[in-house]
Amino acid sequence: MTFMGSIMQASRKKQSGQGMTEYIIVVALIAVAAIAVYQLFGQVVRSQTAAMAKELAGEDGSSQSRQAGMAAKTAAEQTKSRSLQSFTGNAKAAK
Repeated sequence: MTFMGSIMQASRKKQSGQGMTEYIIVVALIAVAAIAVYQLFGQVVRSQTAAMAKELAGEDGSSQSRQAGMAAKTAAEQTKSRSLQSFTGNAKAAK
């Protein structure tokens, strides 16, 4: 193999490694976002899943459905209370 051929092959390997690194970063960001959403709405999902499982089993799942509704309201209230302003308020107190 010539010198230029070995340089071209090394360049291809670097580009392949860069593509894999970018892919890993994107996957990690998606995973972090999914974890954050699950933390916020996890109880809603669990309650809805329990209600569906009870209904499929032929039982009454209305209590789990009500729990899912209450958890959704709680999650909505939490999202309203969490904003950038709530974090900047802490910075003002530290001065």
